[in-house]
Amino acid sequence: MRQEDVWDAETARRYDTPGTGMFAPEVLEPTVGRLAELAGGGRALEFAIGTGRVAVPLAERGVSVTGIELSLPMIDRLRTKADEETIPVIAGDMTTAVAPGTYTLVYLVYNTISNLLTQAGQVACFRNAARHLAPGGRFVIELWVPELRKLPPGQRATVFHSEDGYIGLDTYDVLAQHVVSHHFEFDDGRQARLFRSPHRYIWPAELDLMAQLAGFELESRHADWSGAAFTAESRSHVSVYRLPG
Repeated sequence: MRQEDVWDAETARRYDTPGTGMFAPEVLEPTVGRLAELAGGGRALEFAIGTGRVAVPLAERGVSVTGIELSLPMIDRLRTKADEETIPVIAGDMTTAVAPGTYTLVYLVYNTISNLLTQAGQVACFRNAARHLAPGGRFVIELWVPELRKLPPGQRATVFHSEDGYIGLDTYDVLAQHVVSHHFEFDDGRQARLFRSPHRYIWPAELDLMAQLAGFELESRHADWSGAAFTAESRSHVSVYRLPG
């Protein structure tokens, strides 16, 4: 599966869920608040800006936001919310695409660095972030922690969420550090709708090494955007990396 094929027009159409899921106020408000704080009055660049879930409310807070996005349908969806003057977007890969100017903040939310399916590509993402940042600038990544402890011997899949009308499960290739997320939606009928997305999972320590290769230092790591402590039981983290001043 190519990322261009995963994030197609149908996915873009179904992506936004105003007020619920990723768009719920309790999810979005801490994210936007923390990013606005980290921008420090400077310009922000979002890698994989998508439909503007985070960028639009961040811009509404007065932060100048630019985006990079591979999926043209996702950009089209963003354009129904904000024009090019309000939130400029460069169409391209976040490992190589270049946005004009320099920034105090580059950010990558909701596990999106794992959409890059090779270690080399993930390192290139860090280097591209560094390329865009002014001295002392920050690169922020939100990423899940692989739940390999849930895999019994000989099993390749874990259920990560289950509720009425929805089951989500991940299938793992632990040799390649690859995982495919399967999202099943269904009603009372016999048919189910399936959406799949491939990822390369990254351990926090590996992520820190990628950052060092690009010249970053780890400034902080928390379990969520509100600043909860990151522990061995945390299922995700928000990591802030900083370039030397």
